[in-house]
Amino acid sequence: MAMSASSCDPESSKRRSGDTSILSSLRVLGPGLVTGASDDDPSGIATYSQAGAQFGYGITWTLLFTYPLMAAIQEISARVGRTTGRGIAANLRQHYPIWILQGVVSLLLIANMINIGSDLGAMGDAAAQLVGGPKSLFVVLFAIVCATLQVFVQYSRYVAVLKWATLSLFAYFGTVLVVDVPWGEVARGLFIPRFTAQFDFWTMVVAIFGTTISPYLFFWQASEEVEDIADVAARRPLLRSPRQGPDALRRIKMDTYVGMAFSNLVGLAIMITTAATLYAAGNTSIETSAQAAEALKPVAGELAFVIFSLGILGTGFLAVPVLAGSAAYAVGEAFGWPVGLARQPLQAKGFYATIVIATLSGTIICFSPLDPIRALFWSAVTNGVVAVPVMVMMMLVTSNKNVMGKFVVTGVLRWVGWIATLAMGAAATGMGIAAML
Repeated sequence: MAMSASSCDPESSKRRSGDTSILSSLRVLGPGLVTGASDDDPSGIATYSQAGAQFGYGITWTLLFTYPLMAAIQEISARVGRTTGRGIAANLRQHYPIWILQGVVSLLLIANMINIGSDLGAMGDAAAQLVGGPKSLFVVLFAIVCATLQVFVQYSRYVAVLKWATLSLFAYFGTVLVVDVPWGEVARGLFIPRFTAQFDFWTMVVAIFGTTISPYLFFWQASEEVEDIADVAARRPLLRSPRQGPDALRRIKMDTYVGMAFSNLVGLAIMITTAATLYAAGNTSIETSAQAAEALKPVAGELAFVIFSLGILGTGFLAVPVLAGSAAYAVGEAFGWPVGLARQPLQAKGFYATIVIATLSGTIICFSPLDPIRALFWSAVTNGVVAVPVMVMMMLVTSNKNVMGKFVVTGVLRWVGWIATLAMGAAATGMGIAAML
């Protein structure tokens, strides 16, 4: 994401100035980095914790397998926004039947609100464990902070907040350093895939796929590319300014592949931590990220518990705004409203109202009879299933010259995008078959 509205576009500043510093390279990291980091939200942490506690190192191969797939599909998402100057929902609205748009946006909105509720609940649990006090008070406080930042903080400053929030994920690399890890077993689990016919195994695979390749990430990254076009004076949609294409596509690739690598390494660190401690101790009944943190205390010590809990809070502050924001982009684009975090609240009332409503709905879920613990895991499973038709539509959009012009997705990227779509479908099918056995 752009850090200012300067006419000097970070996409091409390195090439023009000859600056080869690490700082120059970091300037191009934005939508991909934040999207990848937000993928490791408290619900994702819960899924990875469950996977490590239940299956040990034998399921870590899923993160190695999903990396090229999620990177490709997120790069494709970013290309939609950067090329057309419109988000995914806006392109569906313009070029495809309305029932497809309504179905996709409805499913996204429901899944996002459940995710928000689950994440806020996990943050409340983590805070209560760390400092004491009622969970409900922390849930309300965190919801207010997340919504307020999105509505009232200037876009460029808000982007900086999100970028700094990604540092919280380094907490999970810290937990790996304070537990005893048998790296030979990790290598076998990572590079030698193991499969079973058990329903629980395939449900976990779909949940991992669903939490790494989630529809809300597609919508967020595409729309943030659109935001950056408005925020950086030198940028234009590639359909209007094709000369910007080479620099833009190079920047998108670097941003996305770094962001997704960061995301999966964090997920792997969580799996390794819980496998080395909880699975090894026979504690396989973890259902939440907060439970995982608490269970680490007697096994790995107070430091591991504190680091793990702080990571939950940091990732929550990153992920809840992304979940609410992606829902607002999708709903606003579907209705043709003015959208964008760079707009003032009175300029995009429907957009900001959707952010508040989505966050409020998630907060209410925390106080409802609905069990957010089970909803947390099954929302990841649902994301894995729902992602398939969304990915099919996105692949069709990016292959459509009427939408993408000369920037249609071709070659290896197109093939990997379709492989990712088929892999998601195969995992969901495997879960269905295992359920019938």
